[in-house]
Amino acid sequence: MSATKTMNVVAARRLQRAKEVWTEFAATRTGLIGLIVLLAVVALALLAPVLAPAETLDVTLITAPQNQPPSWAYPLGTDPAGRSVLAMLIWGARISLLVGFSATVVSMVIGTLMGMAAGHFPGVVQAVFMRVIDFFLVLPGLILAIVLSMVLGPGALTIIIAIGVTSWAGTARLVRSQTLTVEARPYIERSWALGASNWHIIGKHVLPAVMPLVLANTTLTVGSAIIAESTLSFLGLGDPGSISWGSMLKSALDTGAATAGFWWFILTPGVAIVLVVLCFTLVGRALESVINPTLRGR
Repeated sequence: MSATKTMNVVAARRLQRAKEVWTEFAATRTGLIGLIVLLAVVALALLAPVLAPAETLDVTLITAPQNQPPSWAYPLGTDPAGRSVLAMLIWGARISLLVGFSATVVSMVIGTLMGMAAGHFPGVVQAVFMRVIDFFLVLPGLILAIVLSMVLGPGALTIIIAIGVTSWAGTARLVRSQTLTVEARPYIERSWALGASNWHIIGKHVLPAVMPLVLANTTLTVGSAIIAESTLSFLGLGDPGSISWGSMLKSALDTGAATAGFWWFILTPGVAIVLVVLCFTLVGRALESVINPTLRGR
């Protein structure tokens, strides 16, 4: 069989497996509901300039009354500056989701590389990687993220780096376990016997085997990253020139909305954070049950 035919067969098998995973995932009602809600939130975030033009949030152009309760004109009311809370919520989704996804990508890349290295290379190299992973596991991630944000200065990029650099250790331990399982299989021994290099084993065998597990873990990590972003923004470490759900909560606290009874300005970003994190959790659990059948029924 030629190399081209072999690649076509492998691609066909992967496509078939992807279809099977989607069929099993779609049969999970909670996961499917979570995915639909997440797609709706992402669509709203992408359409923010159309649904709520940036001019509607310019305090110099606003004519709406301040702290107005929900009404037909303003379904979620207005904030202390007269801005539509609904418009702020839609624009805030862009930053919260962007930071959540970007920080998760950073975390997954670091965790996957560190986990595969810790599971593949033996001896002193493995010991060094494991000590680094253990250090980040026991280190309070939020405190380290706050320190990094204070050192690097406030901003969305700072939060992405802070969350990504401090949240990869759990993924690394998971990937290491899967790497050890994969490398104990007979076809890995045959590859070694045929003279395969370390990079061939990792790139051709280990990485494709751990990616489904990484994908399932990614959906769970995004939710945690959104919570971390909201926390850092609430503490004033976010970009002061942009709106996120965390910065909305900080603004509500700074302007006294909580004590004045302006509940619509506090409740809406809090509910948005809870809803999105819950949906990511539902999707992640559904993917876990599909990829790892032993989790079904738990």
